Amino acid sequence: QVQVVESGGDLVQAGGSLKLSCTASGLPFNNYAMGWFRQAPGKEREAVSCINWDGTRKFYTDSVKGRFAISRDNAESTVYLQMSSLKAEDTAMYYCRAGCTAVAGGRPIQTDFGYWGQGTQVTVSS
Repeated sequence: QVQVVESGGDLVQAGGSLKLSCTASGLPFNNYAMGWFRQAPGKEREAVSCINWDGTRKFYTDSVKGRFAISRDNAESTVYLQMSSLKAEDTAMYYCRAGCTAVAGGRPIQTDFGYWGQGTQVTVSS
């Protein structure tokens, strides 16, 4: 079975930092661009970041550029999202996905085929 499992979500004060982890199994990890998405109550799920198979290309939505950093460790089949200078607006359920890309301009999006994790909650108190 394919499993995509996030961890690291927490309650953090505005201005603080948090690092999310996502470990995938049951799939050829190196064949997938990995992404982070988030969904706040009452809002649509949005792409936050995407990283290509070897970590040489990274994409971010405008609202997190300069604050978030995506990385991956293929030996551990794990992708990370380092979040800094957190804002209340970052509060959301964060989902890891095997399968993402970017459109012209560098905006990350999900691919038609992929696998979702179960999500991990990030709450930023203001």
